[in-house]
Amino acid sequence: MMISTSTPLRACVLGGTGFIGRSLVARLARDGYAITVPTRQRAPHRALTVLPSLRLVRADVHDEAELRRLFAGHDLVINLVGILNEPGFGAGTGAGFRRAHTELPIKAVAACRATGVRRYLHMSALRADSRDGPSHYLRSKGAAEDHLKALPQGPPLEWVILQPSVVFGPEDAFINKFAAILRITPGVLPLACADSKFAPVWVGDVAEAFARCAIRDDVAGRTFQLCGPEVVTLGDIVHSTARTLGLKRWILPLPRFASRLQAALMDFVPGKPFSTDNFRSATLDSTCECDGLAELGIQRSSMRGIVPRYLRR
Repeated sequence: MMISTSTPLRACVLGGTGFIGRSLVARLARDGYAITVPTRQRAPHRALTVLPSLRLVRADVHDEAELRRLFAGHDLVINLVGILNEPGFGAGTGAGFRRAHTELPIKAVAACRATGVRRYLHMSALRADSRDGPSHYLRSKGAAEDHLKALPQGPPLEWVILQPSVVFGPEDAFINKFAAILRITPGVLPLACADSKFAPVWVGDVAEAFARCAIRDDVAGRTFQLCGPEVVTLGDIVHSTARTLGLKRWILPLPRFASRLQAALMDFVPGKPFSTDNFRSATLDSTCECDGLAELGIQRSSMRGIVPRYLRR
C-alpha cells in the first residue's frame, strides 16, 4: 500500500464544527495540517481555535463563488455536511436533503476543480441509492455519489467516498439522545423500528479513516464502508444504554404500522426527534458488506469499551 510522499498541508473541512468534524480536525491537526473550517457563525465554535493550526472562517458554503475563494490554495477538501431531517413541520418535500446532500457536493466538486484542489473526501451513508433509496436522505446521498462516480478518474481531482454506519462518541446525537429520553421516561419506552440493525462505528475510527484517505495513493476513486465490530438492533442499543445508566426501563418494540404512525406524528414535533424520513431510512439495515476500516489498516473499536465511559460520566 503506497503512501503519498507529498502529504497535503492545507485542508478545508466543510461541516468541521459538527460532532464528527471536531474529531477529524483534531486528528488532522496532529498531522500538521493547516485547517480551514467555514461556519455560518464563528462565536459558538470558538473552542475549536484552541488548535493553533485551525482557522474559523465565516462563510456560506452554498455559494459556489464563496467556495472557490475558500478552496483556493488548499490541497484537500473534506465534505462532512449532512442533515437528518428537513427544517419545518411535516414530512418535507426532500428539497432540504437535496440542497445539503446533492447540490452542495456538486458545487464543492466544481469549486475543487476550478481551484486546483487535489483530493476531495466525501461523507456519504450506507445504503445510499439515488434510484431505489426508500428515503429522501438515502436518495440525496446516492445522487451525490452518482455525480462523483461520473467524473473522469484520476488527476487533477481525486475523490474518495466514505459510508459510515451510525457514529458514536462522547458528543454523539444518537446514544446520548436515547440516554436523555430514558432518564425522563417513566417505566415504559415505546420504541419504533426496534429491529433495525446497525453496526455502530466509533468517531475516532471514522476520523482516522478520513486522515488515511487524505494521503494514500491507492484509495482514489474508491468507496469505503465504515462499521464497528458489533451488529446490533436499535432495541439492543436502547436496552444496553438503560443498563449502563442503571435504569430499569421496559422497552416496548412497536410494530411496523405503529412505528410509521409515530414517525408521522413526530413530523410535527419541534426538533423532529423521529420523522417519516427517519422511519423510511430505518427500513434498511445500516450494516457493512465490506470492512472498509480493515482495508485502511484500522482496528475496529467496540462500543462495549467506549460507550459506558462517556455515558456514566
